[in-house]
Amino acid sequence: MRIAKDDIPVRIDVPGATVRQKGGFGDVSGYETMGAEYFSFGAGTDITELLQGLDGDLCQSPHWGYVVKGAITALYADGSEETSSTGDLFYWPPGHSVRAEDDTDIVMFSPQHEHGAVIEHIRRQVGD
Repeated sequence: MRIAKDDIPVRIDVPGATVRQKGGFGDVSGYETMGAEYFSFGAGTDITELLQGLDGDLCQSPHWGYVVKGAITALYADGSEETSSTGDLFYWPPGHSVRAEDDTDIVMFSPQHEHGAVIEHIRRQVGD
């Protein structure tokens, strides 16, 4: 799920402050500690092969994030894709991979335990 800034409903608009809020943007029930993450991807980076061996060969952690610059595509098990670009908010449910369309920086918030396991798996895959 992605949403451009201008599509996020304005809840407060007063001189000096605008507040936009989108409800129902993913579900955090069942998760404990959240981690804050900053990722930088080079254009064309596709992590799909690095996820081989995980459940469904996909990242099983949900993520909430913001595209600082660039464009990144979430690839889902059903074959669908969704591209988020500079300024977009996104929610990726469990069961995805990603491909950077451009040089891309993103900020994400993810369940620390679940995404930590995915990151450790990728580290083993790249021999880090």
